[in-house]
Amino acid sequence: MNHLVLAATQFPTIVFTVLLGLLALYWLLVIIRLAPLELFERDSLKEDHMASTLVSLGFAGVPATLALTVILTIAAALTLAIELLVLRWLPLGLIRIPVGVVVLWATLVIASPVAAMLCQALHRGLHRYRPFTRRCLLGQTVVVTGYQGTGEQASAVIDNEPNSTVKLLSKSDALPVQGERRVLVKYLPDEGAYRSVSEQAYLETRVRLKKLRLNHKNRHSNHYSPSH
Repeated sequence: MNHLVLAATQFPTIVFTVLLGLLALYWLLVIIRLAPLELFERDSLKEDHMASTLVSLGFAGVPATLALTVILTIAAALTLAIELLVLRWLPLGLIRIPVGVVVLWATLVIASPVAAMLCQALHRGLHRYRPFTRRCLLGQTVVVTGYQGTGEQASAVIDNEPNSTVKLLSKSDALPVQGERRVLVKYLPDEGAYRSVSEQAYLETRVRLKKLRLNHKNRHSNHYSPSH
């Protein structure tokens, strides 16, 4: 037990120990309803923020806070195992800091896809509960099932979840087609509905944005590179 406590308070494990402690406090506040479940959520995926980043990593359909909790828990377990099995036996000295940074990065890289798979397995059950059916659905793929009310309102079901119905609100010049696969990109709280785009357009936009960001980084690095 003493070895476990010592390992949890060593760098790099202590980073996750602190973060998980803060997350535990946050979930306690959620349980007693003093903190919102959708702490990092936004009404749209248009801007760069934590929720949109997590959606791009495969965490659509679950709150950002839940995704972060799963990622950090897995990464913490991996880091603790590395500390107990490897790092504690090595005479690292000051080298522990750069080695610890590499361990932190590696465990987060490994934890991210594993956490995404776990969250995807969980999110179907979560959608039965109302707090999990608003902004955290952004990035989810839905299938249009028909129209309701005026021509600008359509109903859809979440892909592979026939019992999860959502309302789509579209502009008159961009009405969805029944059976079309679309991605939820904006939540309209006053209407309790979503804006959506076709799945193909969403994927093309993501590819284009990645290229733009990559080009921007390349120009930025070239701008600061030393001249010869």
